[in-house]
Amino acid sequence: MNVDSMQAYDLTLDKFLSHAAKWHPDAELVTAGDVLGAASDRAGYAALESRCRAVSGLLSRLGVKPADRVATLAWNTRAHVEAWYGIMGMGAVCHTLNPRLTAEHLAAMVTQSEAQILIVDGDLVPLARQVAEQVPGIRQILVINTPEAEESPEAGLSTVASLETLLAEGANASVVWGGFPETALSGLCFTSGTTGAPKGVAYTHRSSYLHTLRVLQADVMAITAQDAVLAVVPMFHANAWGLPFAAPAVGAKLVLPGRRSDGASLARLISEENVTIAVGVPTVWLGLIDYLDETGLRLPSLKRIIVGGAPMPPALMQRLEEGLGIIVQTSWGMTELSPLGVIMPPDAPMRSHEFSGRPAIGMDLLITDASGKPLPRQRGAEGHLKVRGPSVVERYLGQDQSAAGDDGWFPTGDLARIDEDGHLIITGRAKDLIKSGGEWINPAEIEAIISALPEVSLAAVIGQPHPKWGERPHLIVELRNDKEIDDDTLLAPLEGKVASWWIPDTVIRLSSMPLAATGKIDKQKLRADFGVLQAYLP
Repeated sequence: MNVDSMQAYDLTLDKFLSHAAKWHPDAELVTAGDVLGAASDRAGYAALESRCRAVSGLLSRLGVKPADRVATLAWNTRAHVEAWYGIMGMGAVCHTLNPRLTAEHLAAMVTQSEAQILIVDGDLVPLARQVAEQVPGIRQILVINTPEAEESPEAGLSTVASLETLLAEGANASVVWGGFPETALSGLCFTSGTTGAPKGVAYTHRSSYLHTLRVLQADVMAITAQDAVLAVVPMFHANAWGLPFAAPAVGAKLVLPGRRSDGASLARLISEENVTIAVGVPTVWLGLIDYLDETGLRLPSLKRIIVGGAPMPPALMQRLEEGLGIIVQTSWGMTELSPLGVIMPPDAPMRSHEFSGRPAIGMDLLITDASGKPLPRQRGAEGHLKVRGPSVVERYLGQDQSAAGDDGWFPTGDLARIDEDGHLIITGRAKDLIKSGGEWINPAEIEAIISALPEVSLAAVIGQPHPKWGERPHLIVELRNDKEIDDDTLLAPLEGKVASWWIPDTVIRLSSMPLAATGKIDKQKLRADFGVLQAYLP
């Protein structure tokens, strides 16, 4: 007797765009012009799907088969979205590469993924050539967002050709989307490597499909067909937080900034496209609000900003919420989580820069001691954060050992506590803790207090070797608009809020804080630049 009571329906990502093409054909994907003031590119979802299927056909003609890796090196544009769905729809795996990394780092990643075709933005062709020189397996570079591309004259290098030209050459192979299991790999993204060599996280169609459904919940991002969503978070960073899947899934307008994320460009784009929800790291919104303050402009359509990827400076959150009336949703996640872990609901009765948010169904949290043993009291106690769920990594690319461990919980490397209402509060990174005189100092607590000062844009605390205490904390700040503040005034807010021996020994002022490729403060560079201060040299 047949016991099946429901239809077989694999949860594959192509279904999001096919749904949008059928039921929201005229809803738009918009890409900002290449230069400030240039006209934006726009396409409805029905036309977009047709283009994506043509890309699938071209890739098939070039020999790409299901499960093959195809790499992309590109900014947030319509052509990049076409590449995404063109690759994933046919069952191949989209390996997104970060253009802000070195050719050597990118080559190491492509070597691991074994991608043979690289789809690259026109302005990134020189970088792509450098990568190809180091990865003999790359046989074809397809250039997007440029009308022409010449074949490479250097012997032994990959062929460089315009994807648009090849599409126009004639009939492409017919490719049926779907038809593969939902457990098939869909995407590949490498971690930033802040704690060692970058590791590949391979997403499945099922994991990203379920992640998308979680993102769309009313207490999460709450995106609807009436929204225009600006995705400043890069498509090469953890699937752009799933927005290229979530927007078409509900027929929302998806707005992409190209490679320009300065305050003036974003303000113009938000105003012209009536953006209602904007998503990106805090440093992006710092640039936007500084520009708005300088010009006096306002953005009445913008209702919510969703931030993640780095701690939210309290002064910035206050400027956005009280100054502009914009709801700020703080969140926390990781590449390994697809990436969203927790988020503050849009209508939360109380919000704070300290709160990362609450988990939605499909994400579970556990607080443990340093040995991995669950704390007997999960609310109110600080410990090491572990997570599990259908969009959490099981093992890294090419590794046999589970990343989650024997207990099935993935160790995030974060220190955290959960308050009585279920809000997750990230209190620091275990690797960032400073051990001074045998006792631990948590830089995140110091950074949160200092960054609340109106004169401070960004603050970071790093540990430096000390001949007596082992390590001592040092404060590095970027001040707002060249404001002046002396060391005593800068450090005064720490008194009475942290132990006296936590107070940094030195203050270093930078005109521009170094940022990692993901938009976070680059503490690796800070440690390299200020590794051993002169005062501590023997």
